[in-house]
Amino acid sequence: MSAALDVPPWLWGVTLIGLIAVIVLDLIIVDRRPHDFGPKEAARWVLFYIALAMAFAGFVTWYFGVSYGGQFVAGYLMEYSLSVDNLFVFMVIMTSFAVPSVLQHRVLLVGIVIALVLRGALILVGAELIERFTGTFYLFGGFLLFTAWQVWGSDDSEPDPGGNGFMRWIGARVPTSPHYDGSRLTTVLAGRRVLTPMAMVMLAIGTTDLLFALDSIPAVFGITSEAYLVFTVNAFALMGLRQLYFLLGGLLERLKYLNRGLAIVLGFIGVKLILEALHATTSLPVPRIPVWLSLAVVVGVLTVTAAASLYVTRDRSGPSGQESGESSR
Repeated sequence: MSAALDVPPWLWGVTLIGLIAVIVLDLIIVDRRPHDFGPKEAARWVLFYIALAMAFAGFVTWYFGVSYGGQFVAGYLMEYSLSVDNLFVFMVIMTSFAVPSVLQHRVLLVGIVIALVLRGALILVGAELIERFTGTFYLFGGFLLFTAWQVWGSDDSEPDPGGNGFMRWIGARVPTSPHYDGSRLTTVLAGRRVLTPMAMVMLAIGTTDLLFALDSIPAVFGITSEAYLVFTVNAFALMGLRQLYFLLGGLLERLKYLNRGLAIVLGFIGVKLILEALHATTSLPVPRIPVWLSLAVVVGVLTVTAAASLYVTRDRSGPSGQESGESSR
């Protein structure tokens, strides 16, 4: 592992202020007028956030060195790729709460802000564990291998937003309205203030994402053990995720082999973590997997996965494919 990264408090402060400014700017520019978010607009914002992440990678390279810049890029690509799986759950949650299309962008924006705050707390805990106990990598590695095995066999599983225990707890204790009131989070029903479905779906998005973070954050720790890089990787990946939701749209259903690709990536990083733990806690001559190889594996596996998925489902994109799909149901 590289020497510990010395991140001054002012840099943490500037980074957090910058992230908040980008989110506020997004709210002002995009959500000042709720509207249907089309593929062209989504594509522009996806490219904007990718460019922003690469610019930040350039800063990390300049300020901390090439090694840390490479760690950020590898971690970002892996986190962004693993986050694609979240989009399926977002689709289910949106459908479950019958979110109007003009409100979906705001739901995702606020939901992802909630997710980022929760992930930040998880990252701090993970970084503290790694600093105090080198053997934590054994735990992370074993967990990722177990998760990879589960993800590999989860092709037919359907995410259940009702399985979120926090949402069940809120629904049982807080009065809610069955109807939307524009983008308002609360409304008056029968003379009392209640939560709207808008508030509930934002909470559902934010808290459900935390379940995915339980495997993606240890995976990023497999690339870099620096809390600053892990946090910024998650921030940039999540900020660009909601635009990806609108850009991909129906394409998500064609990613037939996505789970297999994600499982391979998680398994690879799990092995990398265990090798790191063996190197740090034993005198065994174990090999160490460099960042460039991790980056190559992540990009290669996911590229092949996407290409194979789109090839085998190519007939579904045309009218004939749609008709055959409907008749098979």
